[in-house]
Amino acid sequence: MSDEKLSQTSITRGLTTRFIGQNVIYYPSVTSTNDIARQQALAKAPEGTAVIADRQTTGRGRLKRAWVSPKGNIAVTIILYPARKSLHYLTMLAALAVLRSVEKTTRLKCQLKWPNDVLINNRKVCGILLESQAASNSVDYAIIGIGINVNMKLSDYPELTSTATSLADETGEEVPRPVLLRNLFQEMEKLYLSLQAGESPLAEWRDNLITLGKNIHVRSDDDVFEGIAESVADDGSLMLRCADGNLLKFMAGDVTLR
Repeated sequence: MSDEKLSQTSITRGLTTRFIGQNVIYYPSVTSTNDIARQQALAKAPEGTAVIADRQTTGRGRLKRAWVSPKGNIAVTIILYPARKSLHYLTMLAALAVLRSVEKTTRLKCQLKWPNDVLINNRKVCGILLESQAASNSVDYAIIGIGINVNMKLSDYPELTSTATSLADETGEEVPRPVLLRNLFQEMEKLYLSLQAGESPLAEWRDNLITLGKNIHVRSDDDVFEGIAESVADDGSLMLRCADGNLLKFMAGDVTLR
């Protein structure tokens, strides 16, 4: 396989989705695809609009961390207008769409780490950042930022080699990003339409989590908790069984496997 230059045409060529990815806004370089997507969502861009960049200069992940996004990777943000009851499922949906599309494109086996990391051989290959504007009973918009390490060489980033990997490093060859993006849009749409029809992604997401059953540390704000990751609740929260028998629930946090 060899990579093909990203463009609106190369990404949408042969795409069979109904709406996700049918409207592509492509930039060679941006500060953050989430920032552009938020502006587009406020202007009521069509649902499924995808903002894509070859390179992000100030990409960010969860917990206000910087996200390294050099040329050769995928930085994409998808705009959705979901029902309020569906909002907490979107991170699960996105993680599963990445897992399915990476496996379909490369045949590499992926794993998920709570709450939203995609791993290959226990190293991070993708991060997901969901941002939304919502009221108690409605959602103005949801934007799902997805950063996938595709063709970057981790040897150029020695500070990341112990925790991160890329598809090219794992396969030994370049991965065609337009193909991966089309597969991602297709899998995202399947899952999103199933969600709208009342089907939950929880079971498939839970079954791919490597976190469950493990002794872990959870950092939440300035506190660190240790215990066994016992289960996940219906809303995706992590249930941590502490040594004293208490069961704690985390809606968000940073997990370290012990």
